[in-house]
Amino acid sequence: MAVFAYRAMNRGGRLVRGEMEASNLVDLELRLHRMDLDFINGEPSRGMALWRRGRIPPREVMHFCFHLEQLTRAGVPIIESLCDLRDSTEHPRFREIVAGLVESIAGGLSLSQAMAEHPAAFDAVFCALIRAGEATGNLPEVLASLNESLKRSDELASYTRRLVIYPAFVLCTIMVATGVAMLYVVPELSKLFLSIGATLPLHTRILISISHLIAQHGGWLLAFIVIGGIGLKILTQQNPGMRLKVDRLKLSAPLFGEVYRKIVLARFASLFSMMYASGIPIIDAIKIAQDVAGNMVVRRALGAVEQLIAEGQNVTAAFTQIGLFPPLVIRMLRVGENTGALDQALGNVSYFYERDVRESILKLQTMIEPLLTVLLGALLMWVMISVLGPIYDVITKMKV
Repeated sequence: MAVFAYRAMNRGGRLVRGEMEASNLVDLELRLHRMDLDFINGEPSRGMALWRRGRIPPREVMHFCFHLEQLTRAGVPIIESLCDLRDSTEHPRFREIVAGLVESIAGGLSLSQAMAEHPAAFDAVFCALIRAGEATGNLPEVLASLNESLKRSDELASYTRRLVIYPAFVLCTIMVATGVAMLYVVPELSKLFLSIGATLPLHTRILISISHLIAQHGGWLLAFIVIGGIGLKILTQQNPGMRLKVDRLKLSAPLFGEVYRKIVLARFASLFSMMYASGIPIIDAIKIAQDVAGNMVVRRALGAVEQLIAEGQNVTAAFTQIGLFPPLVIRMLRVGENTGALDQALGNVSYFYERDVRESILKLQTMIEPLLTVLLGALLMWVMISVLGPIYDVITKMKV
């Protein structure tokens, strides 16, 4: 379906502008009529295609889950609940998605089927859990679990951003300061040294050579780095083998690799626990979790787990063979499976990893800050020695 920009009039006589997916203008008019809007005119939307395809902010989905849970728990019909959410949502893109849910359900689809048409907001796990909630009649409980899971994921993402922001800021500061020195300060000083015929030490000659390289070819070097990064990203997306190598490198990277591994496994354990507790069969839950693992290495490992369980092995034995979890987590799974409380055991695994991620990030922060301080100090010291050393020699000779 195409996206149309429209102008319409609501019941209060107020002009409403927006965008909506529809097959044609007639379909658009029918959709707006079901929203109690009188169609005025519309045309295919041209701009902001990237914005329309972008993912919805997690907080919008969290608010959606919370309010829909409250309304359904109070006995309000789904379509009326969605209409209320559509009218109260401020995010324009998400408002259009909720309006699309209303249209799809009015056309005969279930809530999970309607959500599956909007993967930018509702992923495969979300739709599977909603489908299970519809089948078992526990939709409010499923929505509450989804809301809590989204909150925990958002907290983990916040911790991860906190780990990245400080090093990125310091490294950008170092690069800007070094670039200014190389482009403006060092060339002028090198002219001075050449004019007086001073004998320069090795580290000063290296600094001047780097300065000349950046001054003459800096634009090409920057373009090469940018094009190389974009090319690597495209190659990773298009080539499964390259993506597997990059994902394996992420898991084995020094300092950050172990934290990244724990984040991926924490997300998997949380989603797997919710799906199992909602009544989704284990094999189906693992198959769905593969699609949202976010890492090819973990995805292949989960594929092996699925195969082993399909062959008749229990969950603990399957996870033990692939070596995905450490021994402590395996023991927790074994106890949960033996006591018939596997969903609680998986919830404990998720809690274990989420706590471990927070502690690991705090440790990394305490390690990275002094390392970056030492790096910045060493770089500035090298520049100062390389620049001030020859100047001091020149001043000393002038006094003599």
